[in-house]
Amino acid sequence: MTNTLMDWFASAQAWLFQAVVQPLMFHAGFSEYLEDAFDGTEWFLIGVCELIVLFLVLRPLEAAIPVHAFTDRRARRTDFIYTVLYRLGAFSVLVFFLVDPLMAKVTEVLHLQGLNPFNLENLLPGVTDRPLITFLMYLLVLDLCEYWYHRAQHNVGWLWGLHSLHHSQQNMNLWSDDRNHLLDGLIHDVVLALVALAIGVEPAQYVLLVSVTRMLQSLQHANVRIHFGRLGDAIVVSPRFHRWHHAIGIGHESKGRGTLGGHNFGVLFAFWDVLFRSAYFGKTFEHTGVRDQLPTASRPARDYGRGFWSQQWLGLKRMVEFARKPSR
Repeated sequence: MTNTLMDWFASAQAWLFQAVVQPLMFHAGFSEYLEDAFDGTEWFLIGVCELIVLFLVLRPLEAAIPVHAFTDRRARRTDFIYTVLYRLGAFSVLVFFLVDPLMAKVTEVLHLQGLNPFNLENLLPGVTDRPLITFLMYLLVLDLCEYWYHRAQHNVGWLWGLHSLHHSQQNMNLWSDDRNHLLDGLIHDVVLALVALAIGVEPAQYVLLVSVTRMLQSLQHANVRIHFGRLGDAIVVSPRFHRWHHAIGIGHESKGRGTLGGHNFGVLFAFWDVLFRSAYFGKTFEHTGVRDQLPTASRPARDYGRGFWSQQWLGLKRMVEFARKPSR
């Protein structure tokens, strides 16, 4: 069955490239980039497959066991725009391939100096060079990096100014994972690409790592009443565990109203939060959003924007605003 699916995928990639992509590349005068374009066709099809699976699996679950009824369906449609942009545009993978030549140049210089770059596969010959073991090791290392980067997004003022767009969704749903400021996404993907290349991740492996991560994150953000029990939630990030990360207050504040921080920063594995004392195991499914979206007697509710472009512009304004504020 797996081989059949892979054959179908390869056939679809070859047809799309030959029938559409290659003629367009020749017409535009970019024939020297045909090899990259063939890889890009693969990323595009993987994104299409992800969208199909999400529609067939998570959309019915959201209808069957929702946490709450949607109060703003336009917000969900805007999130879908982000998902199409990030999944079909292969944002993360594109950054990886742009950084790859730079890292290749650095590797070349190191070789000339008699230095061999570190490669995680060579850690324990005969063990860490097995494909499954290697994949799991890459997944763990990258997820640990994701944890600390995510934690920084909640504790560094200007980063929170950008990242707060992701948290401003009060109707969190399966598309909300990709609701990120473009600058925030670019910085994140450059950091992850550098780490991946530094530990020896190959392009084909990176595509799979990104796809697995994105699919699990879509589940975490879905509007579904799902958890994995106390033990399971302490190992893998569940929708309930992650909803507490998006909960108004506790999800983005550590020392009271208006402070930075929060809980449950794990992207795939919750045991990082347990290990680094940032886990919070609530048993309810909380409302999501950011504290300043709620109006008070002294100030109106902060506007995070409803459409894609307004959200991007307001995110830049928040970045400048929070960069000027001392962290508390």
